[in-house]
Formats: sequence, C-alpha cells, structure tokens
Amino acid sequence: MTRKHRLLPTTEKRNRASENIDKLSTKQIVELINAEDALVPAAVARQSKQIAAAIDLIVARFRKGGRLFYVGAGTSGRLGVLDAAECPPTFGVPPSLVQGIIAGGRGALVRSVEGAEDCAQDGAISIKKIRVRPSDVVVGLAACGMTPFVHGALKEARRIGTATIFVTCAPEAVEQLPAEIIINPVVGPEVITGSTRMKAGTATKLVLNTLTTGAMIKLGKVYGNLMVDLQATNEKLRDRSLRIVMEMTNLSRPGARRLLSRAQGKVKAAVVMHFRRTNLAGATKILDECDQFLRKAIEETS
Repeated sequence: MTRKHRLLPTTEKRNRASENIDKLSTKQIVELINAEDALVPAAVARQSKQIAAAIDLIVARFRKGGRLFYVGAGTSGRLGVLDAAECPPTFGVPPSLVQGIIAGGRGALVRSVEGAEDCAQDGAISIKKIRVRPSDVVVGLAACGMTPFVHGALKEARRIGTATIFVTCAPEAVEQLPAEIIINPVVGPEVITGSTRMKAGTATKLVLNTLTTGAMIKLGKVYGNLMVDLQATNEKLRDRSLRIVMEMTNLSRPGARRLLSRAQGKVKAAVVMHFRRTNLAGATKILDECDQFLRKAIEETS
C-alpha cells in the first residue's frame, strides 16, 4: 500500500455499497442513498463533546463582543453562508454577528468557482479584508479537511489570536488542522465518490445548526423551544410572533395583537409587559437587567 493511498481522505474513497448503483432501479437508488444518509446523525452524535465545547467557546466570545465567521469553499462554504444568513430573522441578531466567507466570493454562492479554493493566500486575505479580531471565532469548513483556502484563513486567524474551530468529515486530516477545537463527524465514503454535497454536506449542516442554535439558546434568544427574539419581517413570522405571545400569555388573538402592537412587535417585551404589568420602557429595562433572558425576566418579582 502506497503512502499516497494511505493519505486518501475518507471523503474521496469509493463506497463499496454503491459500486453498482448505476445498475439499480430508481427505487433501489433511493433506498441506497437513504440508507447511507441514515448514518449521518450517529456520526454527528459521536462529536457531541466537541460540539458542546465549540458552543461554549462561541458564547464566551459573543459575550465579549466577538463575532462568528464561517470559512469554506464549495458546498461547505455555501452551508456556512446559509447558516449565517438565517440567524438574524430567527434570533433577532445583527447580520454582523454571524458571517459566512466563501472562496470565490458572492458569485460562488450560485455558481461553482472550483479553482477559488486552491489558494491559501486568498484565505488569509479574506480574514484580513473582513477585519477579523482576536475576540472573534473563525470556523473552518472543509469536508476533506485539506482545502488550501480554508487552511490559509485559519492560520491567519490563529496568527491574529482569534479562536478557531474546524469541521471536517475526514479523520485523516485531523492531526494537520490549524484549530483549537476539531469537530470530525466521520460519515464514510459518499454514495457518488467524492460528492461531499451528500453525506458530508448533511453532517456539516447538522453541526452548524447545532452550533448557532446552541449558542443562541445560551444567550437567552430562546424561551422553552420558542424563538422569542425572532424578527417578524414577513407575514409568516408576524403570525408566528402572535402565536408565541398567545401561547405564553393565554390571551386571545385580538388581545395578543394589541399587546404586540404596544410592544412594537417585540415578542420578549410583549411577554414581560403582560406578566410584569408594565409598559414597553419598563419591559425593556427589566430585560436589560436580566441580560435579555426572558425566563428570568418574567419569573423574578419586582
């Protein structure tokens, strides 16, 4: 066995279960892909300790005024940008708090720019350009673990003194990764060799979902399992805000609507106004005193 073969990342190896997939019926193809996809959640679960450590690190940096940056190429980069883009409407945070950097820039979000991932210097430049600070966190995303753009970005982040995390599905790359915390869900070879938009992409999405959701819960952006800091920027989210207030206060729909109106559409403030019998200014003050944790704000007596 050659050294080159030994170093071949798992994400590039052939999947024995799908070697004859082109001979299968459509239903058999679907069942095979589904069977392989079913392996992903368990692989992510095996990284729960590392994911929890990453969440705690991110929360600590957020509390010091830091930001979270995802850096990736191709599918990994797009997943990072997607997760970052969904944080403001879901958790009411500014777009600057969680940001995605993708090799090839914004154009790479909708059209493949394959060569963009090959330059480590470009990754370092991307960190400098966006003015990453020591108080921030940079998360490298690379299914194969070897993407030069991502390595360049992480090395520059470490030079600055920024906290670093790496998410990869290739166990072969772990020892060479420039990061403090490594999250390595090993999902095995892809159904179509090297197509890491499949299992590796799914694993990455699950990890990123957990990182930001876990961090936002720890920051008080969630009460129970309700997204009480959501930004009601469309009709669906306005209706969701109304339903959350109705559920938490037992008010009728018209009553909840009037309360939300008085709270300028802010769910947290509306709930505090109801339970603490105060106005918007009073609710805002109470929330600030409780570090924006709604549970603490409505359970404490004035």
